[in-house]
Amino acid sequence: MAASDRMVLGPLVGAIDQGTSSTRFLVFNAKTAELLSHHQVEIQQKFPKEGWVEQEPKEILKSVHECVERTCEKLQQLNIDITNIKAIGVSNQRETTVVWDKTTGEPLYNAIVWLDLRTQSTVERLLKRIPGKNKAFFKFKTGLPLSTYFSAVKLRWLLDNVEEIRQAVDDGRAMFGTIDSWLIWSLTGGKNGGVHCTDVTNASRTMLFNIHSLEWDPELCQFFDIPVEILPKVRSSSEIYGLMKICPSLKSGALTGVPISGCLGDQSAALVGQMCFQDGQAKNTYGTGCFLLCNTGQKSVFSEHGLLTTIAYKLGRDKPVCYALEGSVAIAGAVVRWLRDNLGIVKTSQEVEKLAAEAGTSYGCYFVPAFSGLYAPYWEPSARGIICGLTQFTNKNHIAFAALEAVCFQTREILDAINKDCGIPLSQLQVDGGMTANKVLMQLQSDILCIPVVKPSMPETTALGAAMAAGAAEGVGIWSLNPGDLTAVTCERFEPQINPEESEFRYARWKKAVMKSMGWETSEAPSNVISIVGLRIESTED
Repeated sequence: MAASDRMVLGPLVGAIDQGTSSTRFLVFNAKTAELLSHHQVEIQQKFPKEGWVEQEPKEILKSVHECVERTCEKLQQLNIDITNIKAIGVSNQRETTVVWDKTTGEPLYNAIVWLDLRTQSTVERLLKRIPGKNKAFFKFKTGLPLSTYFSAVKLRWLLDNVEEIRQAVDDGRAMFGTIDSWLIWSLTGGKNGGVHCTDVTNASRTMLFNIHSLEWDPELCQFFDIPVEILPKVRSSSEIYGLMKICPSLKSGALTGVPISGCLGDQSAALVGQMCFQDGQAKNTYGTGCFLLCNTGQKSVFSEHGLLTTIAYKLGRDKPVCYALEGSVAIAGAVVRWLRDNLGIVKTSQEVEKLAAEAGTSYGCYFVPAFSGLYAPYWEPSARGIICGLTQFTNKNHIAFAALEAVCFQTREILDAINKDCGIPLSQLQVDGGMTANKVLMQLQSDILCIPVVKPSMPETTALGAAMAAGAAEGVGIWSLNPGDLTAVTCERFEPQINPEESEFRYARWKKAVMKSMGWETSEAPSNVISIVGLRIESTED
């Protein structure tokens, strides 16, 4: 094909969206935010022991290469010139922890995924060193409670339990990073000069980072006994980190020399992609988990109701840092996957919407999917999943409805906490993520919150946020962060359709079920059994 035959669209921006369940590469028109093409690859999760969740870092990297290659092929089939891709942004699952050897480029252990619970004993050991065993002891430095969730505890476990990692640290060969660091290092050259960096949003989820000074904190590194020299350099969310290097698995040499110039943890990326740049604007992302962020501007607000204080974004080296309050739910889309893979009551995730629509109600059945304990606002690792309120009339349709309702109730708990902390009730909720394609879920969410739910026509706001950060970076400068310029973004609204009294009644029953889910010890049941009370994320052994 002659170059003159190719479609001229002006500058384009690519976004790597590396999530818990899948990897995607998406390409946007920088002038309109129109999504031109993308490719997605599902990522395998491994459950080697109860409560353990791992992924292979090399599989994640390979999936990125495949997505980039296939998306570029699709663009060329559409007569779109891929040399117009002027920048690449990275968005990633946060807290997931990787340690690799900088001399060989090889991971020294599987990535420990954010959901993983193996570090509960590490948390308990660390708590003994804190006055009063106060989980919130480091909150005013980090915004976070001491929990299995955050990277420092995962890294501590790796140093305590993996001899190969201990030896690599002693030899000065070890590098630590969350998934963004692993990808940027690998894509900018790896062992041949790769850039070892992260951005402020990902750093703020490690428990090693001071969210006020914007630096790795010596006291925190000393408390967790983590050598600062293995940590990546912390940069802003929007600047040129390095250039894409030729990679053997990118057959076409696609995107070689293109700057990687945006980096945001997935929830911060979604906040930017939803253009929540004003104080008090909030978005909820429905992925494997569910994450509600409310922008608090340049002021870090500390929650009295179980929320996290986190860095929202810093869109340039010389730009101010903005903060957010965050409510994290461990299991959202994962509950649908569990119904499909573990119970087998549906063959595809889309069938859950159909079953729930047929039921139209849970018929008094409540599902608390605390497979990895309860996150915000409880932070209760002893909780386990329960399905309660069952009768002889209950069938799989009711359970499907209860599963979707559980996602909505968990969001309601977080929204209540944000309203209390901020003092100004939210008038609407902006939503994004894969689950927002489910119209039953979106209507349920509006009904349970008693406020409108607003969904963008293009649900890939996480990738869009990473693309915006990359395209707006100094030295790239092809993307306007003015919402009025992005003409491709339109919205659909869901208005409440039930009266508030009914919503409150159902929510009160849900809270009662949550109380019953707490205090379950996983060691009490044999490891090859899943009971209805004490549900776990692993599948039953054959």
